[in-house]
Amino acid sequence: MRNEPLFYLSLIVQIFMLVHVFRTRRPLYWVFIIFFTPLLGSLIYFIVELLPEIMGNSKAKKTFRGIRKSINPGADIQKLEKTHKLSGSVDAARHLAKTLIENNRAEEAIKHYKSTLKGMYADDPDLLLGLAEAEFANQEYEKTIKTLDKLRVKNPSYQSASGHLMYARSLVYCNATEKATEEYESVITYFSGAEARCRYAELLETTGAFDEALELYTEIVNEADLAPQHYKKTQKTWVIKCKEAIKRLSK
Repeated sequence: MRNEPLFYLSLIVQIFMLVHVFRTRRPLYWVFIIFFTPLLGSLIYFIVELLPEIMGNSKAKKTFRGIRKSINPGADIQKLEKTHKLSGSVDAARHLAKTLIENNRAEEAIKHYKSTLKGMYADDPDLLLGLAEAEFANQEYEKTIKTLDKLRVKNPSYQSASGHLMYARSLVYCNATEKATEEYESVITYFSGAEARCRYAELLETTGAFDEALELYTEIVNEADLAPQHYKKTQKTWVIKCKEAIKRLSK
C-alpha cells in the first residue's frame, strides 16, 4: 500500500512524542492532543515543547511559552500550585501569587501573599511589594497605599521604582491629587523609561496645568527621537500617547 510508509512514520513519531511526554513529566493534556490528532498534535508538541530546548534560545523559549500558554492558560498555575503544595515554601507562594496576578486572578494572589507575611517574613519588602501589586491589580487602591506605607516604614532603605509609581497612581485613584503630584515629582527623577513622566503629564493635564503637561509630553517625544532603537521600541506605547496628547493640547 502506498500510504503504509507514511502511516508507520506517523506512528513512530506519535509513540516517540508520547514517550517524551511521560519521561519528561510534561502536562497530561499533551497525551490527548498527540493521541487524537497524531500528525498535527506531534507537530504542535515539537514546536512548543521540544524546539525551544533544542534551540536553547531565551527569546525562542519566551515565544513558545506564549504559544503553550494559549493552548492551556492555566498550565503554569497548575504546576506552581503543585510545587507550592509540596514545598509550602515562601518562594513557591511568591511565584504562584505573581503568576496569578498575570492571569487576572489577583484576589487569589492576595491570599497567598498574606499567608507568607508572617513570622520572620512579616515585614519582608519583596513580599509587601508583591501584596501591593496584587491589591493594585484588584483595584484596592487604599489598601495598596497602606501596604506601601508599611513597606516604607519597615524598610526605609528599600527602593522600588515600580512600587513608587504604583503608589503615585493609587493616590490618583483615591483622588489625593496634591499628594500624588508630590510623589510623581519624586519618582520621575529616577524612573527608567517614559511611563512615569507620561502618567505625570496626564495628571497635570487633568488638573488644568496644560502648559506644564505639554512641555513634559514634548520632552518625552524629543528624547525618544534621539534615543537608540531599543528605547524607541520599548517605550513606543508611551511615546504614541505623548504625541496624541501634543496634538490634543496644540489645538
